[in-house]
Amino acid sequence: MKIAVIGATGFVGKSITNELTNRNHTVTGIARNVTPADQPNLTMVSVDILNSSELAETLKGNDVVVSAFNAGWENPNLYNDFIAGSKAIQEAVKLAGVERYIVIGGAGSLYVAEDVQAVDTPDFPKEIYPGASAARDYLNLLKEEENELDWVFFSPAFEMHQGITTGRTGKYRLGKDTPVFDENNRSVLSVEDLAVVIANEVEQPKHHKTRFTAAY
Repeated sequence: MKIAVIGATGFVGKSITNELTNRNHTVTGIARNVTPADQPNLTMVSVDILNSSELAETLKGNDVVVSAFNAGWENPNLYNDFIAGSKAIQEAVKLAGVERYIVIGGAGSLYVAEDVQAVDTPDFPKEIYPGASAARDYLNLLKEEENELDWVFFSPAFEMHQGITTGRTGKYRLGKDTPVFDENNRSVLSVEDLAVVIANEVEQPKHHKTRFTAAY
């Protein structure tokens, strides 16, 4: 398959790109700053994602677009930039004629109680609130307005960061709108296994116009 990965040099995007290339897919990696790829089935391209027409030209001919776009956790305008960038990518996917659009979002929109999302709980970390609330609002936008694309929104486990050293196990459990907890009441997933989840969804789509999650 031909797959475009937006944000291919970031923490999540890089892992997804590696998983897909290791499975011998043809991957176009898109990021702000790129260096030449050393894998024969990977092409790295620098594109301004806010320029939907330019981005669309890069996306044309792909079977799937995976967006791991991140506007920067320390960006003071993170909320607005995330929404603007996500909308621009969404428009570019449609202009390119690609139907399948997979978005890597946040875990903040997962429901921890009836009608209560994690991002709205008192203990939710304030430093990541702008990005988490932007991802939640973009998910709502997809649900309410996007009828053309075969989109899917992935919420990672609550604990999915560089401190998780499990590596690639290839094992995980799927969920939909509520967190997947283990026997210790933790929601954990390594970035390598997040990449496995996404690559499996690319190869064998199980979710359409909905959100899903995964953890051990």
